[in-house]
Amino acid sequence: MLKLRLKRVGKKHLPSYKLIIIKDKKKRSGKHIEILGYYNPFLKTYKFNITNTYKWLDKGIIPNKKTFYLLKKLNYIKNINP
Repeated sequence: MLKLRLKRVGKKHLPSYKLIIIKDKKKRSGKHIEILGYYNPFLKTYKFNITNTYKWLDKGIIPNKKTFYLLKKLNYIKNINP
């Protein structure tokens, strides 16, 4: 089973995240299948490949809670519960 997760990258105390597709049994820092974008909470910048993100969500990929709320906050997901 695959999941949509945030993978932490960046320096100590200055995290940024990549939005990735990964097998649900792998570690957060494990080998990913596809990178869909990035999110930097300090600079409040983000860039997602939204067409590929919707493609994976249509295939039934389940985002974890943090990823779900991030996509909902950015108005990419509406009227769905995690």
